[in-house]
Amino acid sequence: MAEAVVRPGRLKVFVGAAPGVGKTYRMLDEGRRRADRGTDVVVAFVECHGRRLTEEKLAGLEVLPRVERTYRGGSYAEMDLAAVLERRPEVALVDELAHSVVPGGSHAKRWQEVEALLAAGIDVVTAVNIQHLESLGDVVEKITRVPQHETVPDAVVRRATEIELVDLPPEALRRRMAHGNIYAPEKVDAALSHYFRVGNLTALRELALLWVAGRVDEALQKYRVEHGIGGVWETRERVVVAITGGPEGETIIRRAARIAARSAGGDLLAVHIARSDGLAAGASASALVRQRALVESLGGTYHSLIGEDVPTALTEFARAENATQLVIGTSRRGRVERFLTGRGTGETIVALSEDIDVHMVTHERAGHGRLLPSRRRTLPNSRLIAGPVLGLVLPLALTFLLDRTRGSLNLTSEALLFLVTVVGVACVGGVVSALVASVTASLLLNYWFIPPVGEFTIAEPNNILALVVFGVVAGTVAATIDRSLRLSRRAARATAEAETLSSLAGSIVRGDQAVPALLERTRETFGMDSVELTAEPATENTSSVAVPVGQGGYLVLRGRPLSASDRRVLAAFAAHVTVAVERARLAEAAAEVEPVKAADRMRTALLAAVSHDLRTPLAAGWAAIASLRARDVAWSEEDRDELLATADESMARLNRLVENLLDMSRLQAGALKLDLRATDLMEVLPAALDGMPADAPVIDIRSVEEAPAVLADPPLLERVVANLLSNAARHTPPGQRVLLTASALDDRVEFRVVDRGPGIPEADRENAFVPFQRLGDTDNTTGVGLGLALSRGLAEAMGGTLTPEDTPGGGLTMTLSLPGVPAPLAARRAVGPG
Repeated sequence: MAEAVVRPGRLKVFVGAAPGVGKTYRMLDEGRRRADRGTDVVVAFVECHGRRLTEEKLAGLEVLPRVERTYRGGSYAEMDLAAVLERRPEVALVDELAHSVVPGGSHAKRWQEVEALLAAGIDVVTAVNIQHLESLGDVVEKITRVPQHETVPDAVVRRATEIELVDLPPEALRRRMAHGNIYAPEKVDAALSHYFRVGNLTALRELALLWVAGRVDEALQKYRVEHGIGGVWETRERVVVAITGGPEGETIIRRAARIAARSAGGDLLAVHIARSDGLAAGASASALVRQRALVESLGGTYHSLIGEDVPTALTEFARAENATQLVIGTSRRGRVERFLTGRGTGETIVALSEDIDVHMVTHERAGHGRLLPSRRRTLPNSRLIAGPVLGLVLPLALTFLLDRTRGSLNLTSEALLFLVTVVGVACVGGVVSALVASVTASLLLNYWFIPPVGEFTIAEPNNILALVVFGVVAGTVAATIDRSLRLSRRAARATAEAETLSSLAGSIVRGDQAVPALLERTRETFGMDSVELTAEPATENTSSVAVPVGQGGYLVLRGRPLSASDRRVLAAFAAHVTVAVERARLAEAAAEVEPVKAADRMRTALLAAVSHDLRTPLAAGWAAIASLRARDVAWSEEDRDELLATADESMARLNRLVENLLDMSRLQAGALKLDLRATDLMEVLPAALDGMPADAPVIDIRSVEEAPAVLADPPLLERVVANLLSNAARHTPPGQRVLLTASALDDRVEFRVVDRGPGIPEADRENAFVPFQRLGDTDNTTGVGLGLALSRGLAEAMGGTLTPEDTPGGGLTMTLSLPGVPAPLAARRAVGPG
């Protein structure tokens, strides 16, 4: 009997802008609501953080026991994944999606455990803060200056069946914080003055709103494609601006950007249609590059398409992107050209736009004519209709005029006038029109002007020759015009393809096109419904196309059938996708080589340091000992004490330098062993202060005794604090003090070392953490520039961070953030052993 196929579980995610907005509360409320309807719901893992209202929501729900794991001397409670899989509920509530799981289980991250539950057919309801999304980590760090060490891939959250935003205004969240509904009272002041500032919360809230709005928009687009909906749903303002590469482009782009900016969350999409009959009139490749840069600087996106017909391609693109407004420039054609050629591109776009608003923007080139001649694939419908009509009407009109002036011209002149008429008709309407005009003119010339007049007969042989020459010349002119049109069409098609591929190749060379972006660009360029990379070339129907990509891969496009010329361009796109895949592979290989290069640079710098900076304390100590051993000098007791003190100080300095070098090399090699345990700063502070030089400024210690314990390696923490205090003392002016403070923030503890020195410019701050760098130091005898680099490395090894900030009033503040002691471990530590 075949095994039953397990339906993957559905995922629902509550997304919040910051801790305390109520994600866990809403998650538990959702669980209770489902349980009340008879659904089998269990709480697999939830962290209430001591919040009373959240804990009350647990009442009535089945809470599965956690599994205890020991790690580096501490004991931690984690979700028991095996127990949840064995219990096999319909719905599991799992909190803290971005959490890093304590080693000992089958997965390193909580989101990986959630995927295991989903694969087993269990629905999961979970929660995550916006700052933990991988794509927003760097943005959040810039806003809050707090790096995010626990992240979850965006793709995991995007795959959720439901994404619900839990929103709370910044002032309301701060009131909750002030009332003690989020953190313990001793953490409130630090939180309100740092992470929970109004500006931070406002920025995080906007990030959350925009991210969730983007996911909603993706779901809407997917629904429209699946249901074949072509009409515009005005859920948000999406402005498409058509650019041709002409001189009016920047004016039109800025106008479109202002239209998009009038509504919050409005999108700007610039599109250039490289027509199958060539670049638009007045197009310039360099101008397109500048206009693309302008669009991207204004926060928009640039798209390049190949279109058989510009108005149709533009409106189809706008409709596919659910655009609400189209911005185009007014025609550059003059009045005479507009009269002769009829309705132009702008009028056609207006006629095709239906429910999309069209803005026609005036500019300095409006009505001034084209800068380059227009090259069309075929004649417009107006000329195709007018040509045959003129082929009949003009010869008749000429016959009427010549009949009124009969006798004033000979037969040769009359034949030449008919020939000019035929050539003119050929220029207007092409081959068919020329044939109609030629036949009509030949018959009229024969009947009215070649003797015998009034009969379709020819009396003289030379008149037969004249009529034959007349037909040959008319046919030759018509054929020449037709060939010119066909050659122009081919050359223009090649120009359009070359322009599109050149733009694509430039993106590849600049490295700004990842594989997903290339796939999306391929979809847009060829107007397909979807494009994906697969290992199989399977296509469902004739509207699906598969082309090979690299070794064993295929680029599969689903949508409309493609012509032979489109398939040729598609092959070039596939080649670029192959290059992008290979570039990604090479980037991974280069990343593996980078640590080797870094180690080589470290060895080179180490040799330079040993040859210079270590020589000074070694030479000083050696000279002091050599002086003491000299038998030809009678040293006084004071001199001997001074020499011994010099030797002792030199050896101590040398020992510190060697220890720093050894620790740095262990960090680089990943061989540094840690013994993390609950540690008070007061345990390591006395030893750190003992290493300060006698002439060091006064260290002002505040709020350190009240600070909670941290999870750290005591000897390494001592080294970090000693290096920070030493660095601050070195740059503190005489008469000033170095300040050391501590405070608790969320589940972390922050130590701040504040000096009143010159500080470090923001652009140079990261360089201060590069080994063997001494920014602004004039004294090259005080060390090898490893203090801050080693301090940051040791802090990160212990799960902390070290960040520089400006000191209000001048100076530099080094903030050391370390994880606090988990509640179970802190409770056991408070009770004591046994």
